[in-house]
Amino acid sequence: MWWGASVRAGEVVVLRLESGPTDSDAEEAMASLFTRIINREIPGRFVYEDDRCVAFLTIAPIRPGHTLVVPREEIDHWLDVPPDLTAHLFQAAQRVGRAIQVAFPCEKVGLMIAGLEVPHTHLHLVPVNAISDMDFARQDARTPAEALDEAAARIRAARSWSSKSFRRS
Repeated sequence: MWWGASVRAGEVVVLRLESGPTDSDAEEAMASLFTRIINREIPGRFVYEDDRCVAFLTIAPIRPGHTLVVPREEIDHWLDVPPDLTAHLFQAAQRVGRAIQVAFPCEKVGLMIAGLEVPHTHLHLVPVNAISDMDFARQDARTPAEALDEAAARIRAARSWSSKSFRRS
């Protein structure tokens, strides 16, 4: 099995599990969807990046501002992430989370690692006011591109990072 994506007007819209190659060597050689976003093969709304990780908006947010922090290195399960990279991911998540909290006033910024959607470790950051705000059943894969663009712009504007820390396009 492998992960695929539907595309609408050049942007990824819906992730789904599809039948595909069963040879495990072929699966390992295939770049994850997130690697393709990181490599700019698929559009992404980046709000942070450094030499070890990136953060970009999900295309199916639970709430406006829902952001993913993703290591550049493809590691499927978060339990396999080396301790130094884990620390780095959480430091980046704190920086981005503070910006989310400013851009989308909320009681807290929730953090979750689920790892079922894409086989590439990622941290979900979601502005929350109640535990129900972390319910993945609330994902909206039909969020307009303009709303995602505006959310990314608000997060970028919430912090005055150096030009190396975020991407404007």
